[in-house]
Amino acid sequence: MSEQQQQKSKYKHVKYLWRDEEVQGMDGVDRLVYRSNRLGDDLTLTNTGGGNTSSKLQEKDPLTGEEVEVLWLKGSGGDLRTAKRDGFASLYLDKVRDMRAIYENAEEKGPKTPIEDAMYPMYSHAVFNLNPRACSIDTPLHTLVPHKHVDHLHPNAVIAIAASVNQEKLTKEIYGDDVIYIPWQRPGFDIGLKIEELIKQNPNAKGILLGHHGMSSWNNDDKFCYETALEIIDRAAQYIEEHDKGEMTFGGQKYKALDDETRQKLQTEIIPFIRGQVSVYKRFVGTVQDDFKMLRFVNSVDAPRLAELGTSCPDHFLRTKIKPLFVNWNPETGNLESLKTAISEGLVQYRKDYEDYYNRCKHADSPAMRDPNPTVVLIPGLGMIAWGKNKSESRVTGEFYNCAIEVMRGAEAIDEYEAMDQQEAFDIEYWLLEEAKLQRMPPEKELDRQIHVIIGAGAGIGKETAHRLVKEGAHIVCVDVNEAAAKETADEIIAKYGAGIGVSGTGISNCGVAIGLGCDMTNRESVAEMFEKVVLAYGGIDAVIVTAGVFVAPDKTGRVEDSKWDFTFGINVKGAYIVADEAYKIFKKQDLTGNIILTTSANAVVAKKGSLAYDTSKAAANHLTRELAIEFSPLVRVNAVAPATVVKGSTMFPRDRVIASLTKYDIPFEESEETDDLTEKLSNFYAKRSLTQTPIEPSDQAEAIFLLVSKRLGKTTGHVIPVDGGLADGFMR
Repeated sequence: MSEQQQQKSKYKHVKYLWRDEEVQGMDGVDRLVYRSNRLGDDLTLTNTGGGNTSSKLQEKDPLTGEEVEVLWLKGSGGDLRTAKRDGFASLYLDKVRDMRAIYENAEEKGPKTPIEDAMYPMYSHAVFNLNPRACSIDTPLHTLVPHKHVDHLHPNAVIAIAASVNQEKLTKEIYGDDVIYIPWQRPGFDIGLKIEELIKQNPNAKGILLGHHGMSSWNNDDKFCYETALEIIDRAAQYIEEHDKGEMTFGGQKYKALDDETRQKLQTEIIPFIRGQVSVYKRFVGTVQDDFKMLRFVNSVDAPRLAELGTSCPDHFLRTKIKPLFVNWNPETGNLESLKTAISEGLVQYRKDYEDYYNRCKHADSPAMRDPNPTVVLIPGLGMIAWGKNKSESRVTGEFYNCAIEVMRGAEAIDEYEAMDQQEAFDIEYWLLEEAKLQRMPPEKELDRQIHVIIGAGAGIGKETAHRLVKEGAHIVCVDVNEAAAKETADEIIAKYGAGIGVSGTGISNCGVAIGLGCDMTNRESVAEMFEKVVLAYGGIDAVIVTAGVFVAPDKTGRVEDSKWDFTFGINVKGAYIVADEAYKIFKKQDLTGNIILTTSANAVVAKKGSLAYDTSKAAANHLTRELAIEFSPLVRVNAVAPATVVKGSTMFPRDRVIASLTKYDIPFEESEETDDLTEKLSNFYAKRSLTQTPIEPSDQAEAIFLLVSKRLGKTTGHVIPVDGGLADGFMR
């Protein structure tokens, strides 16, 4: 058996991912990055954005050329799984160690004293090689542990011990002298000094368990440091497994699970309602979790009690708030209306509880109270809906509450779960250093927190609009009758903006900033199904943009047969109506203002030969816009853009139609010419007919659509905005 196989066989509950051949030839910093990534790859070891790792390395001072010892550690706000070299801060170790004199000479020192927070800005004076990455608030721990390599993690199994009533006793029972115990204390210089002293008293200890927080391990060899962390976590997980309560986990099941179809139907009905209820101050994007573990918890006897206690690890409740909203509803006897009532009543009480918590715990210099609405909603029978300002944040919030559930499961298996003291929790949630971190975040974009559905996103104007709106922060649902094309647009967006972070979300809800869906907009059932997927993916909608359309060329006699006439009106008019009508149902459930944008045409007001079905259908779409604006007011604004002869990128201008048009207008061309060249000739011809003498492109329409869905034209509804370069024949009469 190879050494790799031997190591893997040692651990039952964690993954051994270290490969000697992969680190061969790496320098110290790259080995630190490698170790961090491997720890982050195993989601049982720490949560997204949580934990930090460090190495004390010899570096050449760029000023003196002398060898100096540098502390490299994962920077503030970074993620172990995805961190790269630039995600690590670097500090002159001797300068950071010298800072203890500043701390010890302070008139008042200890947990939460002014000197604790005053120490953090001092690290900027110890930065090595002008590294701009901000260091972690756990820097003292990494500095003062007398070993070269330190891993600080938040594994569920260890936090289950740390969140038990008898946490110190359990630490001794499980680890003996291998792991030291220290009660909860907020990160800072004081706890770093205390850990340093405990290590002196216990020189053979491999790590430390921090009450209600997590663990740290250390070694002078980076590989052994990695393996030590695995060992500590695996021993905790093994102990919990030996005490697992099986079917009596969380006191057993209070409610039977709903079948998948019933559960999903209720979810799609209630989630937009919840979104509207929690989006009192700012809109939220949702993530749904309804796998076995989540349903086991929300359907259990103990879930209401445990949820009310709140979370234990500070890394958790910074996202999940002090506690979730647990909805008092019986899925076996209740209906949709009783569920809405339970949610509304629960939210009133939740906001009151949060306000009481804030007023009870606040200090004279505490930041103002934040949004009192829950970020986690638990519903028996349905699962969890997590909320955040964007998809990544809601996925991370969901991930953290999944972690909280696992912590509660473990603690209740081996002892009794104990939530963090509320004052301590408040002092983390409203810590001035955390507030400063929030204030440093970039301002929100114009379409942040919004979900936009684009019908026809597989090509042309729709594709261009998808790329335009995502730049402003919108989440994009790319929809097309050609599902592959819709997915291609979504994939382009993901490739450019990333898949996001956080690992929660069941099925389609585990998505990023964009998804691609297929839909036949002339079929109401298909449209309704598409919107159900949107609700499960993101929680609701804020704008629906219809760019899909069809042009059917007349036959050689100049006629369009009846079936093609119906086909044209089916897409350009009826399809647009069905989409808008189904979208309005969701807007009403949310009770949040929204936008619907249709795409008509300059042809709607210009009568000409050869496009009878198309022109009249677009004229109908113009009036449909006005009628829908009246029908859907005041909740939803309905507007349209009216392009003219957008040839580039349009599926309505395939090569044969381009050639037919060139022939019609006596524009010289060769059959051997490339399609793009032919398209450009036709586009330039159309441009010369306009007042601005410029070609009209999909990006021009996308810009107009952006203006309509933004607040810039927030008082405009029932209007059709021409984007045609200026066609005198198209001026409204």
